[in-house]
Amino acid sequence: MMTELTAADGHVLDCWIEPAQGPRRGGIVLLQEIFGVTDQLKGVARRYAALGYEVAIPALFDRQQKGAVIPFSEAPRGRDLMLAADLGQTMTDIDAAVQALKAGGGKVAVIGFCWGGGLAIRAAQVLDIAAAVPFYGTRLPAYQVAPLRAPVMGHWGAEDSHVPADMLDAARAYFPEMEVHVYDGAGHAFANEARPADFRPDATEAAHRRTEAFLAAHLG
Repeated sequence: MMTELTAADGHVLDCWIEPAQGPRRGGIVLLQEIFGVTDQLKGVARRYAALGYEVAIPALFDRQQKGAVIPFSEAPRGRDLMLAADLGQTMTDIDAAVQALKAGGGKVAVIGFCWGGGLAIRAAQVLDIAAAVPFYGTRLPAYQVAPLRAPVMGHWGAEDSHVPADMLDAARAYFPEMEVHVYDGAGHAFANEARPADFRPDATEAAHRRTEAFLAAHLG
């Protein structure tokens, strides 16, 4: 269901909440690509809710355009909204979701995709979370400014045109404690089944299985 959160600076943003199924194991904040709170992302939320996690998807574009959900065929629109976002404000909005899940009890992790993947790394630097998982996180040089304060496991495709090998190598050197998995034959957005040209089912399933084990270890 869609609800509203109030960030620390008073900004009110939408947030999709997927209730945990069965005994609650903690919380997960899912961070969007440059397309907003999409139906595809809600599907990811259902996957993790079925494992016992309460999942929140904050609408990180609400400061730029309330309720913006961009078709996958219109990436430049999403990119413009992303470029207009202030990193500090975005982290404030993510923290609002973290705090909302903490209120339900248990530890909280962050999983992000594309833009949200980079933001997940930033969350592991500045927010009080138990773990973070970037899927093909972008803009990696922008986050090489501080150490990680929480465990991070990242997933990237070997053929990701947004994150070439030298960029990923530099991130691995800066964050030597970050666990990195690279998937041969996969490019950017390999885990998004709504983008069939990019979707790689085998890599997707492997990445999610590794993520599930990682979360079990750090959230309980």
